[in-house]
Amino acid sequence: MEQFITELGQTEAGDVHFNKPLASYTTWKIGGPADVLIVPHTTEQLIRVIKLLRKHDMTWTNLGRGSNMLVSDKGIRGVVIQPGKEFDYAKFDGTLVHAGAAFSFIKLSVLAGKEGLSGLEFAGGIPGSVGGAVYMNAGAHGSDVSRIFQSADIVLETGELVQYGAEDMKFSYRHTVLQEQPGIVVSATFKLALGDRTEIAAALAAHKDRRRRTQPLQLPSAGSVFRNPPGDHAARLIEEAGLKGFRVGGAEVSTQHANFIVNIGKATAEDVLTLIAKVQSTVEARYGIQLKPEVLVVGER
Repeated sequence: MEQFITELGQTEAGDVHFNKPLASYTTWKIGGPADVLIVPHTTEQLIRVIKLLRKHDMTWTNLGRGSNMLVSDKGIRGVVIQPGKEFDYAKFDGTLVHAGAAFSFIKLSVLAGKEGLSGLEFAGGIPGSVGGAVYMNAGAHGSDVSRIFQSADIVLETGELVQYGAEDMKFSYRHTVLQEQPGIVVSATFKLALGDRTEIAAALAAHKDRRRRTQPLQLPSAGSVFRNPPGDHAARLIEEAGLKGFRVGGAEVSTQHANFIVNIGKATAEDVLTLIAKVQSTVEARYGIQLKPEVLVVGER
């Protein structure tokens, strides 16, 4: 680590922070410190960082807007990378939209609607970044990233910059190849369709109203905790198992939406993990169904 830090100081890498608490970087408002947090602001800086990490055989974790991630209480050993300001942009070219990895997925859906482009309406309630949405094949309302994806520029763990098309991504439910073959999304291009601005705006408004009525938006959470099992909904199973309102420490199964675990005050990662395990064991005992978490758990246990 010492040699890595020495060379990092001699490298144009962006902003570098040591022993940085990560709770404020996640939507759950939970998480211990990262040994090193690096915020590269250009693709060139990101490539330098990745190559330096590879040279020193250092582990790294990619952090977007922290909306689908649980950081352990002890924090993350090694290096955390969060794409910086150069990656926070969106450009429209006919029916194509090019967006940087750090751009808000919700904001992208709103801008697309104003351009009269349809296809991103489902993203109106997904509070992550473009990079995170691509990584997870994020989806809602019967659609997901794979339906509109054209290509993405990705820095692989070797430091090589590549462009992946849809086949390369190996999309499936909440899954892409990047979960097995690590890389950091730099930007993505989506193929949309011409639509009616009024209809798109109405769809976005309907989704927003439904979220406001059914989701605990006033409390810190990570969105849906569990993947929906085939032919069913995790929220229904959890609710019928009588777990709405069940608490462990400062973590609670939301009384508004059973597939949300909310931070009702000073929740720890261990509180959340214990509650996740409780939900899984209860649902499996009652229905014989193993609920699989959708959130990414990272850090030292």
